[in-house]
Amino acid sequence: MGRKIIAVDPGIMGGTPCFAGTRVPVQTLLDYLEGGDSVDEFLEGFPTVKREQVIAFLRAATERLLATVR
Repeated sequence: MGRKIIAVDPGIMGGTPCFAGTRVPVQTLLDYLEGGDSVDEFLEGFPTVKREQVIAFLRAATERLLATVR
């Protein structure tokens, strides 16, 4: 995806990490997943977030987590 995945801007949602180009906090995706909802359900509720952004975020999070246990 050659674009920024997450943006932090004090003028948008008080600096909460959001999916770039949106006002949707990344934490919202995590809350959906923790609650048992699917990525598709999240995307239905937040159409400004692209599937590619979600996949890129999950891949990056996975890579970082796995790097800490190696």
